[in-house]
Amino acid sequence: MNIMVTGGCGYIGTQLVKKLLSNNYNVLVVDTQWFGNYLSKHKKLRIKKKDIRNLKIEDFKNISKVIHLANIANDPAVELNKTLSWEVNVLATQQICEMAIKAGIRHIIYASSGSVYGIKKEKRVTENLELFPISVYNKTKMISERVLMSYKDYIKIHCIRPATVCGFSPRMRLDLTVNMLTFQALKNRRITVFGGKQIRPNIHIQDIIEVFLFLLNNEKLPHGFYNAGFENLSILNIAKRIQKKIDSKIVVTESNDNRSYRLDSSKLLAANYLPKYSVDDAINEIILKFNDKLLKDNESFYTIKWLKKIGVKDIN
Repeated sequence: MNIMVTGGCGYIGTQLVKKLLSNNYNVLVVDTQWFGNYLSKHKKLRIKKKDIRNLKIEDFKNISKVIHLANIANDPAVELNKTLSWEVNVLATQQICEMAIKAGIRHIIYASSGSVYGIKKEKRVTENLELFPISVYNKTKMISERVLMSYKDYIKIHCIRPATVCGFSPRMRLDLTVNMLTFQALKNRRITVFGGKQIRPNIHIQDIIEVFLFLLNNEKLPHGFYNAGFENLSILNIAKRIQKKIDSKIVVTESNDNRSYRLDSSKLLAANYLPKYSVDDAINEIILKFNDKLLKDNESFYTIKWLKKIGVKDIN
């Protein structure tokens, strides 16, 4: 089977492509490679260095399914250039879906975001709750979901709403909560926590990869949305878990950002998906990679910092 993975050189994509290849899939990666390319050569792997806004129908030839990861990721990055973000996150998503249908592709799996719900008082944030996105990034994800679902009579659509991902990837991200705080402790022996009471849902990178494979192999599951997050933890709780493993000082400062997000993934669990990893596993593997000198500080591991460096301008 031939799988197209947009954003396949990214944080999740790099590990997902590796897993797909190990499962004997043929993989076509489409990525701008703004953050580099950490994929190893493989006889079943093709890589196109290409902006998803410029995809043509020919790019979908012989493709069976699409996993759509490519996007301008996180709130600050989207705010840097809102026009670019709407084009990449929404318009390109619609174009990909339309071209996939014309090419006879039967299944798209889309990486949305668990943050589309906004701030909820409910303890169980399930897929049937109304969406109240509070940032432009969240809004682009919500609109993209709705665009894709408008085509569900022509193609199977599965939208994953992931929690904040954690754990090691060769194309690392050090601007995600668990990864960032763990690296702070390793590098500075100090963990800076803003506020601390805010709740964040989390998922290990290997678990989110398995969610993609699970849906890839279960095309008959109903169209729609699937939350993917299994540990709702306060930021201070995460910091304390790290402190138990790394001799470090936690410094708590006041914050005006009191946003808390939770996810309930009972729907995915009811479909017989079972997570295997935890936040503690992510912390442990980051420590191991750092100690083995396989994880170093790199500007490209910080989304907003790197986008500014490569010339993505503040245009809104």
